[in-house]
Amino acid sequence: MNDQITNLPAARVRTRFAPSPTGFIHLGNIRSALYPWAFARSTGGDFILRIEDTDVERSTQAAVDVILEGLDWLGMAPDEGPFYQMQRMDRYREVLGQLKASGHVYPCYMSVQELDALREQQMANKEKPRYNGLWRPESGKSLPDVPLGVQPVLRFRNPQGGVVAWDDKVKGRIEIRNEELDDLVIARPDGTPTYNFCVVVDDIDMEITHVIRGDDHVNNTPRQINIFLALGAQPPVYAHLPTVLNEQGEKMSKRNGAKPVTQYRDEGYLADAMINYLARLGWSHGDDEIFTRQQFIDWFSLDHLGRSAAQFDEAKLRWVNAQHIKSMDDDALAKLVAEQLVKRNAAQLDLAPLVALCALFKDRCDTTVALADWAERLLGEEVEGAEQERAQYLTDAVAPALDALAQALDECVWDRPAIAAAIKKTLADHGMKMPQLAMPVRVLVAGTAQTPSVDALLELLGREKVVARLKKR
Repeated sequence: MNDQITNLPAARVRTRFAPSPTGFIHLGNIRSALYPWAFARSTGGDFILRIEDTDVERSTQAAVDVILEGLDWLGMAPDEGPFYQMQRMDRYREVLGQLKASGHVYPCYMSVQELDALREQQMANKEKPRYNGLWRPESGKSLPDVPLGVQPVLRFRNPQGGVVAWDDKVKGRIEIRNEELDDLVIARPDGTPTYNFCVVVDDIDMEITHVIRGDDHVNNTPRQINIFLALGAQPPVYAHLPTVLNEQGEKMSKRNGAKPVTQYRDEGYLADAMINYLARLGWSHGDDEIFTRQQFIDWFSLDHLGRSAAQFDEAKLRWVNAQHIKSMDDDALAKLVAEQLVKRNAAQLDLAPLVALCALFKDRCDTTVALADWAERLLGEEVEGAEQERAQYLTDAVAPALDALAQALDECVWDRPAIAAAIKKTLADHGMKMPQLAMPVRVLVAGTAQTPSVDALLELLGREKVVARLKKR
């Protein structure tokens, strides 16, 4: 991935995903990455990955690795990045200097204790807690004496009149009066810049045209717009996405039981199915429920983003996954099943029988894990069956027919028509109906009475396995 910030024409769409690496990335986070990725792809623009790692105490490389791994698995690799904010500190300090020179920033010596006392007093007076502008320089105003040995924070000199307004692509027109915004701290006493300031500098330098993010950032947006304007820059277009709720109706988060996105890969979900499912958590294209990655890109528009919170439903996700498994190429599906088997340290299986197994079983499986379960059960050396089914179907009365079928299968041509003919002749010779023979055959060769068509199953397993399992009772 390219880690250079490029200078491109402003007309080109440039979006970004800017996670904080303070924990694993979950589906709510990925949904916030999916739409900017799709918008960039649908318009021929660029998708940038920025790691907002200024929370040094909580940020970890392991969390960064999961972000990169998750995006790679989903096929959402960025065009540029990852960029790391902690590697851009010199640039932030340079821009801070520009704001100081232009009078948009001033030092504030109010201590944390003084600020807490101020907020307590304001709350007691039923007022909105906010900084009171004590150290804000104004014409004709006398500032307090600078306390000795105190390192100040730097505050942004927010405009005091008028409104901050933007046309949000999800929420519509939003207007905030400047008098409701206090002067934001944009640098800590040690000179480290704060989140809202870094975001603006990054978006300017990376020429971000559209910011598509969760609506928990709505309150940050007017502050960021004012910093853009102070720096003489045009703010991007904003689209604030509704929250993704978990199955209990709570905001999806690490603390509320959300899983790392890579866990869904391990549980046998397909990347394209995840894209399909997540796309529908806040966007729609008519009544279409199942669509390909390319269709999503072709259809995607910010105008079709929903305004209501979407609720995650794992049963619906499994259904979507099942539809994608059914339509997936057997060879590609077999490779994913082989990866599942490798994780289990299962015996090495040739790809050819796995391809045939996928073709036969994919209509009844909703994950590649379920397909791998069938592969282990059927293609290994031994097959175990449930005792209850063995007792139910493997009776003394059916034994002669099973012996006769084993003999016929040992001698016939090994293809589905010939296998079906051998079964049909055995039924006729023993005066039996199909279920009377097919169920015990399934139990012996597959360990369960619930399988696809018995002739197709036998063809898949091969003569040697089938005859041996029919004889081993």
